[in-house]
Amino acid sequence: MTAYLRSWFVAILMAAVLAGCATYAPAPDYQALVASPDRSDADRTNDVRRKPAQFLMFYDIRPGMLVADLDAAGGYTTELLARAVGPAGRVYAQNTRETLVRIKGQFDERGKKPVMSQVVHVVRPFDDPLPSDVRNLDLVTFNFGYHDTTYQGVDRAKMNRAVFDALKPGGLYVVADHSARAGAGVSVGKSLHRIEEAALRREVEAAGFRLVAEGGFLRNPNDPRDAPVFKPNQPNDEFVLKFVKP
Repeated sequence: MTAYLRSWFVAILMAAVLAGCATYAPAPDYQALVASPDRSDADRTNDVRRKPAQFLMFYDIRPGMLVADLDAAGGYTTELLARAVGPAGRVYAQNTRETLVRIKGQFDERGKKPVMSQVVHVVRPFDDPLPSDVRNLDLVTFNFGYHDTTYQGVDRAKMNRAVFDALKPGGLYVVADHSARAGAGVSVGKSLHRIEEAALRREVEAAGFRLVAEGGFLRNPNDPRDAPVFKPNQPNDEFVLKFVKP
């Protein structure tokens, strides 16, 4: 092997090793993150329903990742993501102006916590959710808000394509929502705050994504899925879908 080929081979090998280190950074202890003593009592109450450790494991979120949290609202998920990516990572938390009026300063109050120092709050519409310079994200999350976009005049095809463009190849788009009955499509987003899983999947895949996993940890087959999700008689049936950008 010539000196040139030897140096070329070493350079390629080192690049592969470094890429592997970035790709396979050790996962944090998700249970420990959820148990952090500085989390609020309100968040701990939410944990019973939201099962955050299972969510974080499903995301496979690692320190140093670049992440966006769509429809962040008061920042429950955003804070968990910030804990998981650590000081070397970054979380872009997206809210619309309408959401900020509704939540009345909740996100700003949470943003005062030290753990939120690597969070960037972006106030933008759903169909243009991230600044143009936010690219090569590892993960985008959208929890329990996709159904709202069905009655708010959002161009969902544009929204999903914007997410696609913001992710790096191999990046993940994880969407969770309240399940509607088969055949309901997007017709009950406002009345029941639900969406048919198959309809959501079709819309996301139309943007170029490929479904790679389904999380069953929020499923409830006993939910008749015919009533609004607020104050249910039983836990709501909820789906969690993981899509990848090829």
